[in-house]
Amino acid sequence: MAFSADHWAFVFGVLGNIVSFIVFLSPLPTFYTIYKKKTAEGYQSIPYVVALFSSMLWIYYAFLKTNTTLLITINTFGVFVETIYVVFYLIYAPKKSRVQTIKMLSLFVVGGFGAIILVTQFLFKGVIRGQVVGWICLIFSLCVFVAPLGIVRKVIKTKSVEYMPLLLSVFLTLSAVMWFFYGLLLKDINIAAPNILGFIFGVLQMILYVIYSKKEKAILKEQKLPEIQKGEVIVKDENMNADKKFPELTQEQIIDIVRLGLMVCKGKVHVATCPHGTTCEPKVDENEPKLQTVEV
Repeated sequence: MAFSADHWAFVFGVLGNIVSFIVFLSPLPTFYTIYKKKTAEGYQSIPYVVALFSSMLWIYYAFLKTNTTLLITINTFGVFVETIYVVFYLIYAPKKSRVQTIKMLSLFVVGGFGAIILVTQFLFKGVIRGQVVGWICLIFSLCVFVAPLGIVRKVIKTKSVEYMPLLLSVFLTLSAVMWFFYGLLLKDINIAAPNILGFIFGVLQMILYVIYSKKEKAILKEQKLPEIQKGEVIVKDENMNADKKFPELTQEQIIDIVRLGLMVCKGKVHVATCPHGTTCEPKVDENEPKLQTVEV
């Protein structure tokens, strides 16, 4: 039995829910890092505030349309998890970032969303209301995909992928593909159109991650100091059958050995002090074994 467009739309909607569920959870490693460091310095709250606002808009849009239950389910979860992220960020963010985040919440979530509901409810009716809200959703969905460009700029500037979560880029790309086909099959341009841009930005982030992660590894490899090879000094004694190996000596130790060698090359020297304060003639023991030249 062949599937109709509605059946395929349901399939892609379910897949979109699954992938989007992972998308919403993909920043968990980032927030775990923030928790370990006890600071959110270096991270931005813009993507999470915008994603929260976008999820709220899509829920409102889904209630104005028919056959969009799958939009309600995933965006309800989105509102829940993005709220947790924002609250967590506010706890660990520096004072300046915390104030900026609160301003953004007031602007988008309180003022913006409230104004959209009031304007569309009182100025528009029926199908027109749904279309207006749909276009607003389209615009802010684009903002969701554009928001990570701040991180992209930081990656290019610092040549480091420390603040770019790879999982988020991968699953955003997959999510864009699923929701594009979902909107296309439902003939809803408001759902399909922004996911084209989402796919492009997702691929761009993955390419940058591959490029700069390789550069980081190359830099670390160049900065790694070569291992010091420890040499050996072999001393041969004419009275010994086997060679003896000793650890490598420092330059000062070698100079001292050479000086000592010059003193003992004629035999072992015994120095004594005469009772009258003068140095006596050294006594040489001719029976002592002689050492050969030191080979380094």
